[in-house]
Amino acid sequence: MRTISVLIIFLLSVTTLFAQKGKVTSALSNKETGKLDKAIVAIEEAIDATNPKTESSINWARTWEVRGEIYQAVFQSKDENYKKLHADPLAEAFKSYQKAIELDSKNRLSNSVRIKLQLLIGDLILQAETAFNAQNYASAFSSFEQILAIENTQVYKAESPEQVDTVIIYNAALSAYNAKLYDEAIEYFKKATFYKYNKAQTYERLSESYLSKKDTAGTLDALQQGLKVYPGNSAILVQLINIYEKGNRLDEAMKYLDLAISNDSNNESFYLFRGILLARMNKPEEAIKSYLKAIELKPGNFDAFFNLGIVYYNLGVIQIDVANSVPTNQPEKYETEKNKADLEFKKALPYLEKAYELKTDDSSLLEALKNGYYRLKMLDKYEAMIELLKKINQ
Repeated sequence: MRTISVLIIFLLSVTTLFAQKGKVTSALSNKETGKLDKAIVAIEEAIDATNPKTESSINWARTWEVRGEIYQAVFQSKDENYKKLHADPLAEAFKSYQKAIELDSKNRLSNSVRIKLQLLIGDLILQAETAFNAQNYASAFSSFEQILAIENTQVYKAESPEQVDTVIIYNAALSAYNAKLYDEAIEYFKKATFYKYNKAQTYERLSESYLSKKDTAGTLDALQQGLKVYPGNSAILVQLINIYEKGNRLDEAMKYLDLAISNDSNNESFYLFRGILLARMNKPEEAIKSYLKAIELKPGNFDAFFNLGIVYYNLGVIQIDVANSVPTNQPEKYETEKNKADLEFKKALPYLEKAYELKTDDSSLLEALKNGYYRLKMLDKYEAMIELLKKINQ
């Protein structure tokens, strides 16, 4: 009788074992026939940790492999009702495949799981691209990160252990940046620079990520590192120039601007900005030369004509102050100094008028012309500028 009892217990155990693994078979069958709702119910029953009878199926690697297949099928389904069965089915599929790898101590499933992971990457790329195009950047970043996590698993890396997916690394960084996840963006842009992906542009993106965090030191370090790798790169130089200029570090800005000009001597915008910096550094004669060079390279450069006129105009204003400082008992000296001021205003007018030919609705230009005409007692033109300003400001 005791032997019979033991046999009955053994048979019951075996029956329970096959019953639970049978749920996995049932889940797979429902998945294959497109009944994904029933497939999920069956597979979730097979991994229900609260049910002591699932001990065999919950610790069976094949259970988790099938579960991964089912959730992947949910993502791939064209039926919107099935798509609603899980908020992030691909993430759930990846978790399942990871569990399958963990439980597969004898590596019986490594080949089949590797194939499924490759297919999962394809689905995640589609999901990431869809999210990115819909400007759901945080979701896109999450998908790209999952791809990188898959590619870092031992099962996946077994065939190509040295392979690095630089495209996905860069896209993860770009998605993080657009999602305003700047720390994550910095992490992945740094990885992309290590592999020299997208060349100098990656350093630009890295610097922008630091800049978005208001980390000026990090921004400058990224750009300077980029300049070491890609000497003379115009885009990096422009960013360095702009950051130093905004920080009022004009000597540093000029250093990089001169380097930019040495690499691209026919870029009129460099000479224009050089003129702006020199004017701010109180070097009007050098500023004039830079503006003239910008005009030589681009005869229709409104900003160069306008700024050149303003340099002369400001010299006239300074000279007026000199004239006004002359004692009242020296009228002849006053007239001499005032005439010097008028000479500067006269130099300014041709450039300001040329700027007006290029752009007739710039209020700052009209204001400068108005004041210049007034200084030189050209009252008809002065009145005309007043009328134009009234129309613009209506």
